[in-house]
Amino acid sequence: MYIKNIFLHLKLVTYHRWLVFKLCLKAGEPWRGLVHDLSKYSPTEFLESIRYYTGNNSPITGAKKDKGYSKAWLHHKGRNKHHAEYWVDENAPDKTPVIPYKYAVEMICDKLAAGMAYMKKDFTYEYELQYWLKEKEKVRINEKTAEFVTEVLERVAKDGINVVISKKNMKEIYKKYCN
Repeated sequence: MYIKNIFLHLKLVTYHRWLVFKLCLKAGEPWRGLVHDLSKYSPTEFLESIRYYTGNNSPITGAKKDKGYSKAWLHHKGRNKHHAEYWVDENAPDKTPVIPYKYAVEMICDKLAAGMAYMKKDFTYEYELQYWLKEKEKVRINEKTAEFVTEVLERVAKDGINVVISKKNMKEIYKKYCN
């Protein structure tokens, strides 16, 4: 079982990273796409992920259900600046700062690519928007960054990736909320 999961998880992670790379290219952030989620290949994240691999949702969910926490998630969010959780610092004056542009763009590309990779043919832009609207109520994120992500996903749901995801559009929307 675990042997099969090694290859299936490796394939899924690599496919997800490829989708993020393509979206980051469109958004004018190719480096962020290239280095996206490299920590998923580390032993801490990879080993737990193959243990809880299902193919249709994050192994982190399975680990949290089973153990109450996920070592892979704790490792991942602490190393990847495209996650809102990376930016939370309870001891800082500004506990949730505005996420810098390049990481906020990578966050959006990650969300879209995760939906595409896990949902496959059932994926819709509207689904991803609704998922985000529920998620943003639970996650600690700077309000300005959340508004940026929300508007981009609303526009994507209405007009599609090819119309919305571009360097020019992303910068304009980011400036509207975060500058």
